[in-house]
Amino acid sequence: MDPLLPIILLSVVLGAVIAFLIFGNYFRKQKSEVESLAKAEVHKLNEKKPPKQSQSVSRKSQSRHHSHSADKEQNKKHHPLDLNTLKGHSDAVGGLCFSFDGRNLATACADGVVRVFKLDDASSKSFKFLRINMPTGGNPTAVAFLDDGSSIVVATQTLSGSSLYMFGEEKAKPPSGNQQQQKLPVPEIKWEHHKVHDKLAILNLFGTNASYGTADGSTIVASCSEGTDIKLWHGRTGKLLGTIDTNQLRNHMAAISPNGRFIAAAAFTADVKVWEIIYSKDGSVKEIVKVMQLKGHKSAVTWLCFAPNSEQVITASKDGTLKLWNINVRYHLDEDPKILKAFPIPLHDSSGVTLHYDRLSISPDGRILAATHGSTLQWLSADTGKVLDSADQAHDDDITCIAWAPNAISTGNTQALILASASVDKKVKLWLAPPLHPS
Repeated sequence: MDPLLPIILLSVVLGAVIAFLIFGNYFRKQKSEVESLAKAEVHKLNEKKPPKQSQSVSRKSQSRHHSHSADKEQNKKHHPLDLNTLKGHSDAVGGLCFSFDGRNLATACADGVVRVFKLDDASSKSFKFLRINMPTGGNPTAVAFLDDGSSIVVATQTLSGSSLYMFGEEKAKPPSGNQQQQKLPVPEIKWEHHKVHDKLAILNLFGTNASYGTADGSTIVASCSEGTDIKLWHGRTGKLLGTIDTNQLRNHMAAISPNGRFIAAAAFTADVKVWEIIYSKDGSVKEIVKVMQLKGHKSAVTWLCFAPNSEQVITASKDGTLKLWNINVRYHLDEDPKILKAFPIPLHDSSGVTLHYDRLSISPDGRILAATHGSTLQWLSADTGKVLDSADQAHDDDITCIAWAPNAISTGNTQALILASASVDKKVKLWLAPPLHPS
């Protein structure tokens, strides 16, 4: 037997085994790939169907979401006293003022524009308004009308300090030929003062037609700084009539009595100082003298307003009270002003803590007191201090200013007392007066 034969046979057997293992592994891989492809196809088919279901679910949920939003909008309660909104402001509105006849309402907006709205009908769907652009860089913060109902004093603020501008209507040129004048006369600057209170801001402007004693009926305007000084101006000429130093660390605001006799200031302390404007025989302002002090609050007075008769003052304090003062006293005989009424402020937070009022405004008939705290607006009976109505979210942000129209305004087929409110939310709203005896 050939000795090489066993080696050859063993080599053949080993080769066959190796070939079997190699081909077996190859076929297993092929089978696995086929199965994988089959599973993948099934998986793809299964994936195609679920998206339809998920899309359907998504549509259903989206539909529910939109209908929920719509429901929320529909469920938004419209306050019954909310009469109208003056549109067109593109930034926070910091000040507003009615003309003395109530036909115009001026607003000071942080977009650099003062707008004068014509209020022929307070319930109208749209209002005509005149744009008065401030000089470059000037941010209007407060406004006050003069007696003619069209001229207006504007306080502005820049980095260098506060300024005052008086805008008056330019005399209209007669139309040429048969053409009729279509545009309103553009107001022009009649006088201006800069760095009125150095670099300090003007907190508020207050104007009135002086009619007390020998006053000549001219409009006088008080500018109250955030420091301690208050300045009195002649509205028509821009002449400085006098300066007051409250000596109370920091002013909150100042107001002039409707007849032009008194100036009162709410400041950092609990006491309110009152000055009298003394007029000469020719009707001009002679001097301003301190005549009395309202003492009775236990904490800082945040706001005050004169009653329409100029003989009473209403004050709001951080001590949580409202007080009604009689200032028609013989102060020259050392007779002190008297507290006629005192009411607790009927506004509390969620913990029951009494809140203070930021602003006050009394209706022209002296019967309704409007008051604000943050975005809340309340109407109180000036006689009893009871809440007549309340709007917890009168605006979407803090209220910056409120003012009553000086007389009833047309609202469709009727006449009504109107309150205006301005806010950081870029809106100015008009509100009806609530009934004095709510049902």
